[in-house]
Amino acid sequence: MIESAPPPAVSAALTTTEVRVTSGFQGARIVLYGTVLDPGHVPSDVVVLVRGPEQAVRIARKTRIAGLWINSRPVVFRGAPGFYKAASTRPLDQIADFGVLRRLGAGIDHLAINAPEEQSLETRYGVKDVVVNRLGADYLDWRQAVVRLKARMSLYEEDEHGVVFVDKNLFKAEINLPTDAPIGRYKAQILLFQNGQPVSERVRELDVRKVGLERTLYLFAHLHPWTYGLVSVSIALAAGWAASAAFRRS
Repeated sequence: MIESAPPPAVSAALTTTEVRVTSGFQGARIVLYGTVLDPGHVPSDVVVLVRGPEQAVRIARKTRIAGLWINSRPVVFRGAPGFYKAASTRPLDQIADFGVLRRLGAGIDHLAINAPEEQSLETRYGVKDVVVNRLGADYLDWRQAVVRLKARMSLYEEDEHGVVFVDKNLFKAEINLPTDAPIGRYKAQILLFQNGQPVSERVRELDVRKVGLERTLYLFAHLHPWTYGLVSVSIALAAGWAASAAFRRS
């Protein structure tokens, strides 16, 4: 009896699974190491997709009315990840076709960014999960504005050579978290591609959390926003009064 060869697989690990954010946080660099296990030695590509917790993005367009520039009706995108990075061994469009990349959300152009309250589903290019909403033709402009905003803050990044093979089957990728990286659970999806199709997948998780006084203030502000606001205003008023009194005596 001849045993069949095991299917190709990918394995990976992060150098750290927890990032602690304090007041002096200047960003973090996490390295992902992995290996490709393939007895058939078929040419392979590796794609790493890192997503942070979702954050609502509220944007508005400047419109000119009666000679004045004012903000138009704001649009809230609730389906956008707070952090997104796509790294690969070569350009994504050389690894897989449009439909595969769109289904996987691989690459910023294929990342699902939705405005749920206005969405509807439609089939385009043979893909059923493309979201189009009542923003109509303007949707693309709004979406691009969200991407520009995130990219300017180094929260969205696409690196077509961000995965490097350092040995025959051993690869690595770097994940750089900026200072504005959102707090929460991150997911790193490692995909092994052969002949344009994903053949193996691994998922690793990363926890970004505030610690110390910053965590206490963060929880207080989110769990008791009104009390936090009143305390903040009280402190500001007290500081102003103290400064005024000090200058008056001098």
